Amino acid sequence: MTITTGVLERIAAARVVPVITLEEVDAADGIAAALTAGGIGVAEITLRAGAGMRAIERMRARDGILVGAGTVLTPEQVDQVADAGAEFVISPGLDVEVIQRSAECSLLPIPGIATASEAQAAIRLGLDFVKVFPAAQLGGPAFIDALSAPFPALRYLPSGGVTLESAKQYLGRDAVLAVGGSWLVPGAAVRERRFTQIEAACRDTSTALAAVRPWISG
Repeated sequence: MTITTGVLERIAAARVVPVITLEEVDAADGIAAALTAGGIGVAEITLRAGAGMRAIERMRARDGILVGAGTVLTPEQVDQVADAGAEFVISPGLDVEVIQRSAECSLLPIPGIATASEAQAAIRLGLDFVKVFPAAQLGGPAFIDALSAPFPALRYLPSGGVTLESAKQYLGRDAVLAVGGSWLVPGAAVRERRFTQIEAACRDTSTALAAVRPWISG
């Protein structure tokens, strides 16, 4: 299965994918500005809330930010996020139809896995990059180490319960290209439009993760 290599490399270069859930679309511009000013040029906009699709459209119109859709559960949603301008698709689980439709739409599919069987299924579908969810509850970095032994070619995006401190542990492993985290864009900061707080969190994260071994293409 052919995937969008440039998108994958941009995710890996960012090291962290902020997970963002928006109830109101008018916060999208402020969040995008805060992310880029803080040195984080990627965002996962989840479809858990009503403003998700419109927020993808708003952020996608801005320069300097790679926008993807999260919590994508059906092929129909893949079509919708493709129309909205998303460049990658993240799902909580492994759904063959969602993966295939994403590839057909030239979007990078990043399905969630939680077992060795699902990792094996992802490989059979031609994938080499998957989300591990919920990472903390599955065992954290130790779980990544366990999966890496039988599946050395897979690369991972741990998400779920990830903190700045655990992000450093995950990213110290060759198998981890980036982590997903909601600590960068907390719900309270979004509701109260505290974009300077989000920018500061992004800047602090960028600085902290700069000390972790960088991912090198190839």
